[in-house]
Amino acid sequence: MKTALVFGGTRFFGKHLVKGLLEQGVDVTIATRGQTQDEYGDRVRRLIVDRGNKESILAAVGDHSYDVVFDNICYSSNEAQIAVEVFAGKVGRYVFTSTLSVYGLSEEPHGEADYDGRQEPIKWGNATDFTYNEGKRQAEAVFFQHATFPVVAPRFPVVLGVDDYTKRLNLHVERVQEGLPIGMPYPESRQGFINSSEAGKFLLWCATADIEGPVNAAASGTVTLREMMQWVEEAVGKQASIVPDTAPEVRSPFGLPGSYYMNLEKAERAGYEFSKLEEWLPQLIRELL
Repeated sequence: MKTALVFGGTRFFGKHLVKGLLEQGVDVTIATRGQTQDEYGDRVRRLIVDRGNKESILAAVGDHSYDVVFDNICYSSNEAQIAVEVFAGKVGRYVFTSTLSVYGLSEEPHGEADYDGRQEPIKWGNATDFTYNEGKRQAEAVFFQHATFPVVAPRFPVVLGVDDYTKRLNLHVERVQEGLPIGMPYPESRQGFINSSEAGKFLLWCATADIEGPVNAAASGTVTLREMMQWVEEAVGKQASIVPDTAPEVRSPFGLPGSYYMNLEKAERAGYEFSKLEEWLPQLIRELL
């Protein structure tokens, strides 16, 4: 891989991806709306695009081609189809960031075959026409049915990190620190996570690994929400007040009515070694204090 285009790349796990590409000496171009400052200086090229506008992307890309395109900001069938048309004959491999959310809740780990975008009837629309999970399902369907180039779709669970601008994990720490209740309808929900640095590392791996199609990616191991809150209690030194329901703004964003995690065997068979959840999540909680 000598050249790469990254849609996004200015915050959260996208920054880890770009840093990894630069460390490998890749000629990197980032495509964004131009609204977020980045820290890359003259080490990257920059394109300003409207991800949902084909003409905008065509004008920005021009006649350039790339060994790999990484797309962290595609949320609909229409956006996926734009990529299929713009990059036909211009890319060696397309890495589309997908999500655990293409699956439903289950007490068993999801394998990639549990959602097959190749068989999904396509519904055309923009990101505002779909829920997040349905938009990603539709985007996968378009890529796997219409793309003329190889596509890899890493499916991530919730991504955590000190750089998580959504501050989902922070809420749990802050409620315990303040002695206030946090809502969890199903504390025994078993879930998987990935940290932002590993998400970036995995995207980079997908660029050259002997793998195609959807691929699950998460830290090895799972945790129930109750177990996670025990780690929070140990870090804070206070007992958590977990209640079945609260106002939406103080309800756990992980508070699902069932379990949600994935089987990682496909990536592991292809040679990827995931981090162990229990080795970094308690430490991350302490870093948020």
